[in-house]
Amino acid sequence: MEPKLFSWKEIPGRTPKEGVTMRVFSGEKGMMVLFEIAPNAEIEVHSHPHEQMGTVLKGEITLKIDGRDMLLKAGDGYIAPSGIPHGAVAGAKGARVLDFFSPPREDYR
Repeated sequence: MEPKLFSWKEIPGRTPKEGVTMRVFSGEKGMMVLFEIAPNAEIEVHSHPHEQMGTVLKGEITLKIDGRDMLLKAGDGYIAPSGIPHGAVAGAKGARVLDFFSPPREDYR
């Protein structure tokens, strides 16, 4: 694979559900996804075989993971091991979250 440089601004956004926009940048073994989540928008609890880790860049989210709720603010991060149920609800001002998936999610390519 050749080295790649990119700007998040140049990657087209997709809206998988109302209130959530995502921009995807993928390599062979890992994938980054920049999420913009509208105020109080929810990403339903789900699970997948990919390891997921992320950090809140702006705003706050309530992370629902493995049956627990945790408030994460800008600068906080998390890991959701493969197969663990997780979801999130953005705070009153919305949130920007950067996630990393390994291996890449084919459904996001």
